[in-house]
Amino acid sequence: MTDLESTKLEKHNGHQAHHNNNEFTESEPLTWRFWRKQRYIVVLLAFFGFFNVYSLRVNLSVAIVAMTENRTVIDDAGNVSYEQDFPWDSKQKGLILSSFFYGYILTQFLGGYIGTKIGGNIVFGLGIGATAILTLLTPLAAKHSLELFLAVRIIEGVFEGVTFPGIHAVWARWSPPLERSRMASIAFAGNYAGTVIAMPSSGLLASRYGWESVFYVFGAIGVVWLTLWMLFVRAGPELDRFCSKEECEYIQKTIGYVGAKKIKHPWKAFFTSMAFYAIIASHFSENWGFYTLLTQLPSFLKDTLNFDLGKTGFLSAVPYLAMGILLAVSGYLADWLQVKGIWTTTQVRRNFNCGAFLAQTVFMMLTAYIMDPTWSVVFITIAVGLGAFAWSGFAVNHLDIAPQHASVLMGIGNTFATIPGIVSPLLTGYIVGDSGDRDEWRVVFFISAGIYLVGCVIYWFYASGELQEWAKSPEQKALEAEQKQQLQLTQRAGFVNTAADLKD
Repeated sequence: MTDLESTKLEKHNGHQAHHNNNEFTESEPLTWRFWRKQRYIVVLLAFFGFFNVYSLRVNLSVAIVAMTENRTVIDDAGNVSYEQDFPWDSKQKGLILSSFFYGYILTQFLGGYIGTKIGGNIVFGLGIGATAILTLLTPLAAKHSLELFLAVRIIEGVFEGVTFPGIHAVWARWSPPLERSRMASIAFAGNYAGTVIAMPSSGLLASRYGWESVFYVFGAIGVVWLTLWMLFVRAGPELDRFCSKEECEYIQKTIGYVGAKKIKHPWKAFFTSMAFYAIIASHFSENWGFYTLLTQLPSFLKDTLNFDLGKTGFLSAVPYLAMGILLAVSGYLADWLQVKGIWTTTQVRRNFNCGAFLAQTVFMMLTAYIMDPTWSVVFITIAVGLGAFAWSGFAVNHLDIAPQHASVLMGIGNTFATIPGIVSPLLTGYIVGDSGDRDEWRVVFFISAGIYLVGCVIYWFYASGELQEWAKSPEQKALEAEQKQQLQLTQRAGFVNTAADLKD
């Protein structure tokens, strides 16, 4: 089949799918009063869940600046000396910042697999809740020894590793296809809301109440969220006492849910699918740039651009504020383009993703060249902010190509996409010395730009928004065969009528 034929076929299938989905309507349509729909209560609580995921993850990026800061001490005799709580060098700090991801990478696949068995809501909730409890214990661990501190961070990563695969198991049961982009992007915006709040708040808390308060405050918030999530969210709408019968039927009919059944995962097909590899490459690339800035931006602003600790927290949050706002825009726009039939699902995913990556490549390179306090913050903000459109590309693409297996695919993909979280802080620690030399930071930004570009190229050529043949259920295959037979009969009847008209 040629590319042109493939595109035409997808447009036909896409419009047919939209038509079928639009046959199912609710008596009360979705409006700004989102709380009337239980699926958007799930989205709201998932938003706050991801708020906790990233606030618990990034608070150390700011706290470690205070933990290792040299403070001037003047004794009663007027003698000046310097002290710091933890005398860690740049390599040790890089190890600490990356240690979380040693645990995080281990449970991605496990989280996706368990999510399909016991429910994504349980996996998602307990993953965040356990991380919050461990965060409360972090100050004690840090004061005890570097080794115990590293161990706690690694275990936190183990529990947080199940969150993204877990939420994909939730979306597979809760999100109608034509609301998929906006529901997922609104929830994922919590990542950046958490970053926006946690970075400046961590700076203020560390300055006024000591670095320990950073871990106590955000750990407590996580425990409160866990209680609410476990009370109000279930694995699917049919299990949720707050979900109306009409809404439950609407969700299940649009996603084609036919009841709980044992899902058999086609493992060989997973690892021979180029569409899946395109998602992995894109996720890896986005995470490289994201984790580089997430863990190192406060240090870059303080050591290289000479901002003080208070401003460092606020300025580090600005790029993620831009991304959080644009995520809602990109999700709505992606769904709108599909509903209106302007772009196919493949075109939406490819254009959003690759457009964002090209822009991020350009602005990362500009940051590397300019190295100006004002313009560096502006360029980094644009680069990170436009990444929101990439999240409406690769991040929900698993649900397009294989909705029944989405949580497992996310788990496998996020395993590879966690590698940047381990490698990037360590590599930056080795490239950039304690002096924060600008030329050394320039290399860091060039590496990120290059990885964005490679991810863009791979995704452009191999991405797909179509349900893959290996992901179709027996019922879907039977329905497609029936529709194909009906189409052939219709075309044959048309040919007969045309021939009769010509004869007359």
